[in-house]
Amino acid sequence: MKIIIAGAGAVGTHLAKLLSGEKQDIILMDESEEKLGKISNNLDLMTVNHSPTSINGQKAAGVAGADLFIAVTPDESQNMTACMIATRLGAKKTVARIDNYEYLLPKHKEFFGTLGVHSLIYPEMLAAKDIVDAVKMSWIRQWWEFAGGALILLGTKMRETAEILNVPLHEMGGSNIPFHIVAIKRGAETIIPRGDDSIRLNDIVYFTTTKKYIPYIRKISGKENEADVRNVMIMGGSRIAVRATQYMPNYIHCKIIESNPSRCTRLTELVDDGVMVINGDGRDVELLLEEGIKNTEAFVALTESSETNILACLAAKRMGVTKTVAEVENVDYISMAESLDIGTVINKKFIAASHIYQMMLDADVTNVKCLTFANADVAEFTVKPNAYITKAPVKDIGLPKGATIGGLIRNGEGMLVTGNTLIKENDHVVVFCLGMMIKKLEKFFN
Repeated sequence: MKIIIAGAGAVGTHLAKLLSGEKQDIILMDESEEKLGKISNNLDLMTVNHSPTSINGQKAAGVAGADLFIAVTPDESQNMTACMIATRLGAKKTVARIDNYEYLLPKHKEFFGTLGVHSLIYPEMLAAKDIVDAVKMSWIRQWWEFAGGALILLGTKMRETAEILNVPLHEMGGSNIPFHIVAIKRGAETIIPRGDDSIRLNDIVYFTTTKKYIPYIRKISGKENEADVRNVMIMGGSRIAVRATQYMPNYIHCKIIESNPSRCTRLTELVDDGVMVINGDGRDVELLLEEGIKNTEAFVALTESSETNILACLAAKRMGVTKTVAEVENVDYISMAESLDIGTVINKKFIAASHIYQMMLDADVTNVKCLTFANADVAEFTVKPNAYITKAPVKDIGLPKGATIGGLIRNGEGMLVTGNTLIKENDHVVVFCLGMMIKKLEKFFN
């Protein structure tokens, strides 16, 4: 597959790194020779030093033979224009990164399609949805729903109160347990567990289950006494903050603390009346105490500084906040955030890359989620007629090492999978895999 990425910024560079190991024909295009030089020395890809909106530049990149043209520069207008030009020059499919929510409305999809912009991605909106999922349940690190919630993936950290510490998985009830442990994150290592593996203190454990059994998982994880989130304090009045308040359930009350007075004025116009906007420094302990941090169950740090967000979450934890969420755009800081026990980490690059990666898969993949801490991905495949995965029970199908089936959805109902399960045509199968292995799994489902 020939893929042209226009924009060697944070998202484009991260996407190029992910795809360069997939034996794809990757061309990275940017008008900054310096940016291209840094990445071409480390990755197996071709670079083109031209503006993404240059017709001659796109011709030089070979856009006429491109299967996918991805425009992810920081400039929305440039991305849209680049996609229009790429389509006219022969690119089969285009994707543009945007920052205007209005463009995503279903009524505009056909309009943009006729212009040559086939798909739109709004990383801030995707990040906001992840934040809301994270704070709705204070004891969960990561949460993902499949087929409208028929099957759930959740990750939670094991504390001293967990009932399942140091118990080999094969002793937990065998095929009768109402969950499947698909992965364990231990320090810097991600483990796809076997029956003789056991869960240790401070492991982050990823479960697949159905909604009915979430309270049971909360109990065995020792999290029953953690307070449910009713009040959220957000530090930084970014676009993500605005979207997050709009997606919050009605029972959660939000406050935004923003240091820029003019931005505060703008925020009062953008957010609902129930959201309180406070002009001040979210690092000011006295201000936080005055605004009720002691009665706040969740603290979300969304400033432009990863360091500030991490430190602010640490301070909030020391003041008794149960759940913290930090936007960490510097990838090098993510492992540090985990070692410091920051709750949920949000990274727009990972989120955007997951959604774009989904678009380049040949199989019918409904969902792809990058698990920030675990260097792993979860994908929801729809099984096609006569697919190889239907030919034998799961234990005999020969999935590659580093991949495991977390569950399936059949006729709208979530089901856990054992080695004897026989997967059928039209099942939605949830697969957990290390690294970016999803491409290798396509042959099982096509």
